[in-house]
Amino acid sequence: MAEVKPEELKMIRESKLYYPDPEKTRKTSLGSVDAFNALLRRSWEDPAGFWADVASELTWIKPWEKTMEGKLPHFKFFVDGVMNPCYNLLDRHIEKGAANRLALIWEGEKYETKFFTYRMLLAEVNKFANVLKDFGLKKGDRVAIFMPNLAETVIAVLACYRLGVLFNTVFSGFSVRALRDRLINYEPQVIVTCDAGYRRGNLIPLKVKVDEAIEGMEGIKSIIVVDRAGTEVKMQEGRDYWWHELMSRAGIECPPEPMEANEPGLVFYTSGTTGKPKGIVHSSVAFVVNNYVYTKYHMDHHPDDMFWCTADIGWLTMHIWGIVGALVNGVTTIFYEGALDYPKPDRFYQIIHKYRVNKLFTAPTAIRMLMRYGEDYMKPYDLSCLEVMSVVGEPFNPEAWLWAYEKLGNKKMCINNTWGQTETAGCPLAGAAWLTAMKPGSCGIQFLGAELEVVDDEGNPVPPETPGNLIIKRPIPMMVRTLWKEPERYIREYFSQIEGCYFTHDAAIKDKDGHFWVTGRIDDVFNVAGHRLSTMEMESAIIQCEGVAEAAVIGVPDEIKGLVPVAFVTLRQGYEPSTEMENKIKESIIENISKIAVPKAIYFTNVMPKTPSGKIMRRLLKEIVVEGDIKGDITGLEDIGAVEKIKEIVGAKK
Repeated sequence: MAEVKPEELKMIRESKLYYPDPEKTRKTSLGSVDAFNALLRRSWEDPAGFWADVASELTWIKPWEKTMEGKLPHFKFFVDGVMNPCYNLLDRHIEKGAANRLALIWEGEKYETKFFTYRMLLAEVNKFANVLKDFGLKKGDRVAIFMPNLAETVIAVLACYRLGVLFNTVFSGFSVRALRDRLINYEPQVIVTCDAGYRRGNLIPLKVKVDEAIEGMEGIKSIIVVDRAGTEVKMQEGRDYWWHELMSRAGIECPPEPMEANEPGLVFYTSGTTGKPKGIVHSSVAFVVNNYVYTKYHMDHHPDDMFWCTADIGWLTMHIWGIVGALVNGVTTIFYEGALDYPKPDRFYQIIHKYRVNKLFTAPTAIRMLMRYGEDYMKPYDLSCLEVMSVVGEPFNPEAWLWAYEKLGNKKMCINNTWGQTETAGCPLAGAAWLTAMKPGSCGIQFLGAELEVVDDEGNPVPPETPGNLIIKRPIPMMVRTLWKEPERYIREYFSQIEGCYFTHDAAIKDKDGHFWVTGRIDDVFNVAGHRLSTMEMESAIIQCEGVAEAAVIGVPDEIKGLVPVAFVTLRQGYEPSTEMENKIKESIIENISKIAVPKAIYFTNVMPKTPSGKIMRRLLKEIVVEGDIKGDITGLEDIGAVEKIKEIVGAKK
């Protein structure tokens, strides 16, 4: 189990509850705290009845035979029920009279804008679905999407939902190597990309990356390219096609494909402790049903909301909140292409002011970045429209929470800190806007239909305010169903630790008020600014450098990004530490992973703190960097003298 510092435990014990504004509570869909608490109790005591009621609010082609079947790790929801996800995100609202309500607003980094009503968006989605059908794609086939936050990206995702085509979106900031690893495992038949994307005024060539990544790969029938930046790219005849040319010939009618509720719909890759990315398989129907009710209460969604999710389309967060959660609840969702502080730190505030954003989803990293810039950039803008803000991605420290509450929200905004993983899809730990009390730093309460517990290494529940392992004891519809091509790894990774329970690999504390505090990872994966990175993946990239014998990567706290990587490197005989070697290591990480994984510091050392079996004790490295000394147990060390040598190296560089 992960250790918790005494000051952190003291902060949790002394944490303060912030109760919802009664007037805001009355305006929620349930209208009272008592009504929500009753719904919570029912969802825990009668989960089958609860999920049946939730699913009944959506439109089905054929009703299900059984609401719940099986248990962790193998389970089903809405067995033999048939629906189409895209139909419930678009057509359903049009049929209820919302055809001309704004569905999607896109803003480019260079201030370009596009607007789509629900009717307009459906027409574009149908056109691209027909494009995919013309390439021979059908239910169960595979599309990979390597794009930034463009309107076309949303259209491509929704077209896949409409056809029942499996899709995977890959973060456009990934290197060629990281992209290739995912494509080799996923084996898409069609790739959707663009010529280039803008990031902080720079053009990022994406089509070139795709061409390099697929070299020597078989099975890719077509690459569809969006002309985002007007750059010249190589187009291979018979394989590469321009998006706009294909769309100009496509019809606007495409019937939605019936999908059984448990059929796979989306595959998302996340870093694993072995360094090999894991393909998380979700059912798209269950994903829609679950996130319909979760985001409805997390955000207090209403049809006239102007909602902005600041995440990148390459992360499941955007799909949960910015696409499915928003559109299934019939709100207007904003997609922004660029960085939140570009070209100046006021861009974030400009967008809120310009579109009168009243519901916001972002990451703690973004809030800490805004804190660093100060309030002067905020002053020219009217932010009184903001009502609810939810966050996810990494621990949300109380200082940043209070800054957002007082400065950004003027003490009138509900802040909902949540916890979820790519594997859980949505957030089974969270609050309900204006219906549950807030706590600066906590991840909220056990949410609708979920059953979580904090346990010791044997699976026994620990007392309140005691650190332990966070587990999930009962499935919810949107949870991971298996790992792509790796069913045995699915069991080993998540269900071999505590029988019958999903092991999150996160450490947590449950306080006396029933709020959960997720304190960090207990494995070798950590979040950098909301991006989940594997220490093993980074270490592999470092060891590829000529002259490197060994590497150990840890995550250390950062006031902006939450955690940042720090690397310890041992060189082979004949090689000396140098700026040149440091740059080579950074270049290897960028090439194999991304710039987001570049270490904040690289320490060259000829010793590592190891156990007699040869395992590097990364916990000790982290203590040295963060605390300057070792306070934990070192009796398992083979060479206690290694600690003093490393302390000298770290101290000298500081």
